[in-house]
Amino acid sequence: MTKVTPAPIRLFNTMSMQKELLEPAVPGCVGVYVCGPTVYSYIHIGNARTFTSFDVVVRYLRYRGYTVRYVRNFTDVDDKIIKAAHETGEAPVALASRYVEYFREDAKALHMVEPDVAPKVSEHLPEIVRIIQTLVDKGFAYESQGDVYFSVRADKDYAKLSKRNLDDLSVGERVQPGDQKREPLDFALWKAAKPGEPSWESPWGLGRPGWHIECSAMSEKYLGETFDIHGGALDLIFPHHENEIAQSESAHGKDLAKYWMHCGFLDLEGAKMSKSLGNVVRLRDALEKVDAEALRFFFLSTHYRHPLSFSDKALADAEARMEYFYETLRKVDERLAGKDFGAGPVHGEPHRFLGEFECAMDDDFNSAGALGALSGLFGMMNELTDKPPVKDKPLVGRTLLALRDDVRKVSGVLGLFEDDAGAWLLRRRERAVRERGIDVAEVERLLSERTAARAAKDFAAADRVRATLKEKGVEIMDTAGGTSWKVAPAQG
Repeated sequence: MTKVTPAPIRLFNTMSMQKELLEPAVPGCVGVYVCGPTVYSYIHIGNARTFTSFDVVVRYLRYRGYTVRYVRNFTDVDDKIIKAAHETGEAPVALASRYVEYFREDAKALHMVEPDVAPKVSEHLPEIVRIIQTLVDKGFAYESQGDVYFSVRADKDYAKLSKRNLDDLSVGERVQPGDQKREPLDFALWKAAKPGEPSWESPWGLGRPGWHIECSAMSEKYLGETFDIHGGALDLIFPHHENEIAQSESAHGKDLAKYWMHCGFLDLEGAKMSKSLGNVVRLRDALEKVDAEALRFFFLSTHYRHPLSFSDKALADAEARMEYFYETLRKVDERLAGKDFGAGPVHGEPHRFLGEFECAMDDDFNSAGALGALSGLFGMMNELTDKPPVKDKPLVGRTLLALRDDVRKVSGVLGLFEDDAGAWLLRRRERAVRERGIDVAEVERLLSERTAARAAKDFAAADRVRATLKEKGVEIMDTAGGTSWKVAPAQG
């Protein structure tokens, strides 16, 4: 069997602040770790954008021939979880388990592939304690009344990812009352147990891990002391990723990750999403207003590193675009159904769009550029179905088959067009009917009248029915497969 050499890919490395050629430690194999959700509530759409972006990164690496080990964790031990559990009266472990399942449902709705490993903090206490003990033994951490802290001053490379100056960070910082740490910037690796909180045995007494140490322990277990790609949202650079680097590299004397990738912020009508601003939109709320696949398309419409503006209009535009894609696929499927076009040439260069798609994705996973190539592909399919530039039907059929095959390849990377076209369009119509209060029985009655009028060649009557339906917000489409209808876009 011939060994496949993966295609070269360039990605932007936050550590070097430039694009670099992907060169995995093990040729052909890529280890990817993405910081997952803290499961104390439903995720918001900013989280969803980050996880969708890295879902596409993993899919594309596999498409290009790489063997990928994808790890995305669950933070199920955390101050926020304890606070939320106290407010609901639940045990923290029960609340966290519930939101783990909600996250999995949301991820499935957005067509995210399952990671190869989805570790939980609560299941990795031995690994966490072990790395903390290593840091204590090496003088990078210290115990203080049951707490254990990382000594930031002991790490001469601290803040190399965020490019911050340690002295500047220290200005204005104070050790807060109740903290047992020596320096203001030192951070907790282990927290002594408090009444009503979950706790585990350790060399320093009962307690629980701090936030940052979990990812150092779990990435090491599943990807090794050094791995290829570490991803997350832009706001994790400092302090979370900075602290991960400090912990792991102080413990092992090796780089934690070769490449650091960060997803940009999502803006809500121009304001950066932030819990403090009170403008966080939960993913589940968004999915009540827009199709999940359309939301995924919206996330991919902007390069993952760039800010993305979220608004009702942007979602409506994304759903309209998905409707166009699925209407095109339905037309093509109807044209191709049950036909054999034989072997032979194709019209033009249908595969050029797949080449453009790959060029965009090879350049730092540019999904926006990839969608541009996809638009060209769908444009050619529409041209061939609506106004074929050639009269050779087998030639047109073979070309449509080639284009449809490339759509399937792209779909496997972008996680789009995975549904049956007719089923998706029907769901879209049903939602629009509910939102606009359209009487479906009345629409079907008028369509029957129009069909009868056309059969009797009373085209004036058929046109009157079309006009009546248009006034009701209904648009008719006559295709080779028959007459169908949809809810027309709302005006204004």
